[in-house]
Amino acid sequence: NLFEQFKRLANAYFLFLLILQLIPQISSLSWITTGFALIVVLSITAVKDAIDDINRHKCDRKVNNRKVDVLMDGQLKNEKWMNVQVGNIVKLENNEFVTADLLLLSSSEPLNLVYVETAELDGETNLKVKQALTVTGELGDNIEALTAFNGEVRCEPPNNRLDKFKGTLTLNGERYALDNDKVLLRGCTLRNTEWCFGLVIFGGPDTKLMQNSGKSIFKRTSIDHLTNILVLCIFGFLASMCSILTIGNAIWETNEGSVFTMFLPREPGIDAPLSSFLIFWSYVIVLNTLQDGVPETIEQLAKADIKIWVLTGDKQGRWNFFFLNYTFQSG
Repeated sequence: NLFEQFKRLANAYFLFLLILQLIPQISSLSWITTGFALIVVLSITAVKDAIDDINRHKCDRKVNNRKVDVLMDGQLKNEKWMNVQVGNIVKLENNEFVTADLLLLSSSEPLNLVYVETAELDGETNLKVKQALTVTGELGDNIEALTAFNGEVRCEPPNNRLDKFKGTLTLNGERYALDNDKVLLRGCTLRNTEWCFGLVIFGGPDTKLMQNSGKSIFKRTSIDHLTNILVLCIFGFLASMCSILTIGNAIWETNEGSVFTMFLPREPGIDAPLSSFLIFWSYVIVLNTLQDGVPETIEQLAKADIKIWVLTGDKQGRWNFFFLNYTFQSG
């Protein structure tokens, strides 16, 4: 879930700023405000996604716990869908959902026809006609004959093609071609047919319905795309401002930095290029956290009485002293 959330540039942007604020050499601001806001946003999204996942699991559990009649040990037993396996013979009745991808064996209708609704598969509400092979249609609803059924089905591997099926049925030494008209797909609903029997050829994730489901895709709205563009624009503008200020800092460091260090000593090993590099990322943090009230504060500072004296001693000392005497008047 976190990986999906950080595909949003806004979240990745604030995570990047949070990481910068954790570095003491470049950050003068606390990471708590940025971290708290990011954690709240991620938590809310995670809770929403968790609720969606729970609802999906409930739907899956409801489907898996549906009951269907399965021919086992010479009699029909009411079993959950999750317990149906390839090779089982199942009985479906009118208005029931098809449990798995089935080879139609027999039905209650003349000519072994069945009528199915495929709205959940292709969105079409008109009924489609399926027909069993004559050789299997003779089994009817005779439980003993169905129990003794000893055919072998060879077919294509699981795939997501709803309108195609190729296979063969070998029964009593004879081979019979199978096509899409002989197959009932999971997700269909039996209509206008009292009953039918089918042989499970694909179950669970191998059914064509599940093969078409695939992996859930992280969907993006137009607002997400607009937000990503705005974040890129903001970051580009911020980077350009920081670059300009960093260049200015590099010039100042080269001309005045060595003199200024006698008043504010610099950590050992930090030269002008490294200082400019650190200043760049420091500006990224500072400029990003400017709030609406900052311009008013700057205006008040401009109105304040700030005086700077630079006193230069004789040539033997060359000491520079900075005395700041300021008065800040608010309102």
